[in-house]
Amino acid sequence: MLYFIKNQLYVEKVSLGSLGRRFGTPLFIYSKQQLINNYINFDSAFSSVPHLICYAIKANSNFSILKTLAKQGAGIDITSGGELYRALRSGFSPKKIVYAGIGKTSEEIEYALKSNILMFNVESIEELHLINRLGNRYRRKMPIAFRINPHVDAHTHKYITTGKSGSKFGIPYPEALDVYRFASRLKNIDVAGIHCHIGSQLTSVKPFHLSALRLAKIMGSLSKNGIRLRYVDMGGGLGIKYHNEKTQTPKDLSNAVLSVFKDFSGTFIFEPGRYIVGNTGVLLVKVIYRKKADGKNFLIVDGGMNDLIRPTLYEAYHEIIPVGNHNRKKVKLDVVGPICETGDFLGKGRLLPLAEQGEYLAVMGAGAYSMAMSSQYNSRVRAAEVMVDGSNVRVIREREKYQDLTAKEK
Repeated sequence: MLYFIKNQLYVEKVSLGSLGRRFGTPLFIYSKQQLINNYINFDSAFSSVPHLICYAIKANSNFSILKTLAKQGAGIDITSGGELYRALRSGFSPKKIVYAGIGKTSEEIEYALKSNILMFNVESIEELHLINRLGNRYRRKMPIAFRINPHVDAHTHKYITTGKSGSKFGIPYPEALDVYRFASRLKNIDVAGIHCHIGSQLTSVKPFHLSALRLAKIMGSLSKNGIRLRYVDMGGGLGIKYHNEKTQTPKDLSNAVLSVFKDFSGTFIFEPGRYIVGNTGVLLVKVIYRKKADGKNFLIVDGGMNDLIRPTLYEAYHEIIPVGNHNRKKVKLDVVGPICETGDFLGKGRLLPLAEQGEYLAVMGAGAYSMAMSSQYNSRVRAAEVMVDGSNVRVIREREKYQDLTAKEK
């Protein structure tokens, strides 16, 4: 996605320095071709079976990114009424929308029913009862899958592990058969599938394989009880390379999962988010000051934890690259932001050139869970976003202004 020409960093056919001068910083920059390539790569890994790749909108919900994926034929995985609104407005077919999340409200379920989405991924008995009651009101038999917690450790950060015993997510594995039997007797419920999602940023496909074995065992018991499913939804979570991770490919995932379901003739659903959009994006920041304190070097930049919270929230590592002349002498330093929090940093203990004031730095792997999790903390306006397509550049979200900070306040 990124490469150097004469010591200047480029995305597709445009230099990052020129984008900083043109649009200001902090600035999120996305490669359209990388986005499309990532989707095609994931989709083609499952070409041997009926399947639907549902992009996990929570990773990055920008309208232009969604429209690009919708045009490629993608489905979409949503977790709120707002995400349903974005999905429909972006051109996704309702029949390619799956709705997950443990806290769907009555209003959100009703909105999804009226929109005629493909399926709800149900996470509790009380949610099932509510869908059944609303289905009765609209005289609809709503397709559902139960999200099963397979009690599998994804071996990722504790905040993004969702499939272990004791998690708030899903139906506990030992209870699965009973809830399916119960649901099959409800008038307005169509028991259509089974779902699991065990975590995010998984760098091994072994947990996916173990989860598939658990789901297949449940499906075998269901079949003996006359309940045959049309969908197997394995969720998302395939990791990407941020630093020195040994990641695996969609084809590795395909081999690990499909080998378990050799006798299943229905449709597979996968819900990648980070894999699709993570490495398409860069956060461009500008050096404001250089500082030395108690023997430590600091580069103070104009982007902070309100723009990219992953380093402080998840202890996440994002590679940081000078946009120009990266072959200079390097020193050990912290790249920190302007927010009044000790946790406001983009990288600690990095070997980087002691960049001059006004120089740009590129924070890599910022396409997923970056702008989507940004805020106005310290009353800082949210960054602009641009999409690069070859030599063409388009603003896909305008930078906020001070007036936006109080626009909804009374």
